[in-house]
Amino acid sequence: MDRTLVSDIARKGGKAAHSAGTAHEFTSDEAREAGRKGGLAVHAKRRKAVADPQVAPTTPVADERLH
Repeated sequence: MDRTLVSDIARKGGKAAHSAGTAHEFTSDEAREAGRKGGLAVHAKRRKAVADPQVAPTTPVADERLH
């Protein structure tokens, strides 16, 4: 589906939810907590790599038949 069409459909849904009064609006505290959780999730792999560094892969040995 075309990205602009998807965007238009989503925009209409958001406007309808707001006009019906059923849309969720984040408070500052909720937004802050969501941002904190997102930052933790995004950087989890980096923190794991720092805590447990991987050994660099060795270079493969050349096949002797090619020489």
